[in-house]
Amino acid sequence: MATIFSRIAAGEIPSWKVAENEDFYAFLDISPLAKGHTLVIPRHVEADYIFDLDEKTYEGLTAFARKVAIALKAAIPCKRIGVAVLGMEVPHTHIHLVPLQSEADLDFRKEKLSLSPEEMKSIADSILSEYEKL
Repeated sequence: MATIFSRIAAGEIPSWKVAENEDFYAFLDISPLAKGHTLVIPRHVEADYIFDLDEKTYEGLTAFARKVAIALKAAIPCKRIGVAVLGMEVPHTHIHLVPLQSEADLDFRKEKLSLSPEEMKSIADSILSEYEKL
């Protein structure tokens, strides 16, 4: 059975897409730590643990995440883009990209933001626009 993330990448479940290619998909986290908090996933590999990915998929995922992070930083004013790989909630490898003003912004225990659908769409469109420029 496909994971929720595979279903999102396939378009079966709506998401706020920020970037995609044939092998990878990036979309806004619906419970973000910060505006622009993005998840980056492999489309065709449902490995639960990032280090279980084959080398080609792992390298492709990290290269794609780098490009998404560059677009994210251009779209969302921040000092850095934080990177986290936890994988405890969804059994599908995913990389969190989080715009940071300080290290404290990457604390997954803090209260998540609640953004309107319109704000999520605006953020996603801004990141996608920057991604398409790369």
